[in-house]
Amino acid sequence: MEQASRTENGHFRNPVLPGCHPDPSICRVGADYYLVTSTFEWFPGVPIFHSRDLVHWRQLGHVLDRPSQLDLDGLAPSAGVYAPTIRHHDGVFYLITTLVDGGGNFIVTATDPAGPWSDPHWLPTTRGIDPSLFFDDDGTAWVVGTREKTQGRYPGDTEIWLRRLDGLTPVGEERIIWEAVQRRGIWSEGPHLYRIGDWYYLLTSEGGTARDHAVMIARSRDIAGPYEPDPRNPILTNRHKGREHPIACTGHADLVQTQEGEWWMVLLATRPYGGDFANLGRETFLTPVTWEDGWPVVGEVTESRRSPALTPHRPPAGPACDHFDSVRLSPVWNHLRTPREPYWSLSGGRLWLRARPETLAERVNPSLVARRQQHRDFAVHTALEFTPEGDECAGLALVQNDDFHILVVLTARGLELVRREAGTDRLLARADVPPGRVHLGVEARGQDYQARYAAPPGEWRDLGDPVDGRILSSTVAGGFTGAYVGMYASSNGGPGTNSAGFDWFEYQAL
Repeated sequence: MEQASRTENGHFRNPVLPGCHPDPSICRVGADYYLVTSTFEWFPGVPIFHSRDLVHWRQLGHVLDRPSQLDLDGLAPSAGVYAPTIRHHDGVFYLITTLVDGGGNFIVTATDPAGPWSDPHWLPTTRGIDPSLFFDDDGTAWVVGTREKTQGRYPGDTEIWLRRLDGLTPVGEERIIWEAVQRRGIWSEGPHLYRIGDWYYLLTSEGGTARDHAVMIARSRDIAGPYEPDPRNPILTNRHKGREHPIACTGHADLVQTQEGEWWMVLLATRPYGGDFANLGRETFLTPVTWEDGWPVVGEVTESRRSPALTPHRPPAGPACDHFDSVRLSPVWNHLRTPREPYWSLSGGRLWLRARPETLAERVNPSLVARRQQHRDFAVHTALEFTPEGDECAGLALVQNDDFHILVVLTARGLELVRREAGTDRLLARADVPPGRVHLGVEARGQDYQARYAAPPGEWRDLGDPVDGRILSSTVAGGFTGAYVGMYASSNGGPGTNSAGFDWFEYQAL
């Protein structure tokens, strides 16, 4: 289920990682590039990608793939893992991030980016979010992060702090090195430090992660400052583009220099459609950077751009259909919160989900295996075998969070289409289907999500009218994530005796 090639005639298409891949961070090791993004309440945490050309990315797996690394129990939507930073130093990969509403800031390490990664080393003396690591030429290591001021002048009044590291432990004096550039600017965040020539550069974002998002930069001869701002700040923003522009919310960036000497920036942005609604969440984009008078000049973030001066390196394309014939789930699949028991299994060429009491409407770990929605227009199909009893259900789920989702599920009453909006469930349609296998599907055209079914196979019928997909956007539902779609089973509080068998799952861009 890898994305198709994204280059044509020497140009690439943005985003380079479509779907909910926010807060990208990147590092280069020789000719290899590694990139990570935020995952919030989804498990495994922090997908890690590899590329040789900055355009085509292959997922290696996840950094936080064990319950011992990542406790997401009971966390609210859009809590969990925020803004990881990946760096490489002396043969070791380092990843630092924050478990919001959990243990705070921590570091994990690995010698192979594909893993295994270590259990977390917690940083008890730091607070705030968006930590980043910097390894200086003299061998010293530093951690930098952002937090709200203890006596802020207004909500979102933040400061950037800096401390030296001894091994993985912060030591010495803490220094406040930065705050928002704009007057009454909010959420100065996502800081990264770089040493380029004789200057230390501090890259930050501010304005919040919605349409006022922007990237700022400052520099100093001393890592502890004082830092002077670029007189042309912000160096990147789309806040002035208006609501009709196809790319919005540009910000939270990281810089990388290629082995050919070019500079590039990875960043998050959104692609609203159907009005000011971005069901795909915040995605990873790529844009070039040049330098003038000692300051970076960032190219406009566009849907198509000249490719980096690197040899194209396209990984093999994965299948659009997962037949569940492997011994483990593909890394495209995710769970809500940390699974404490194996509620799923792969056997006989099927994915089996136990109908447990937990539901999508609770802040728990339900029987849900889901992947990101990555296209505005898409279709998903699956084949389900399930004999529900009592209040059991199984089928397809389109998820934003526990209060906003859409279900196409087989129940003892028949096949049902249910919309949950602002915490209230509404039955939109019901159809009788014969016992045995039923094929389920959802086709999205913009914000119209049409549920369909076929029983017997091949005789497709609409299940109700199209559902308004805007409830799957953070504009309506709040939070920081995009929509996910996948397979779901629940006994809705009852004891549950059955398992649902999914023969295959297909996701196609339309």
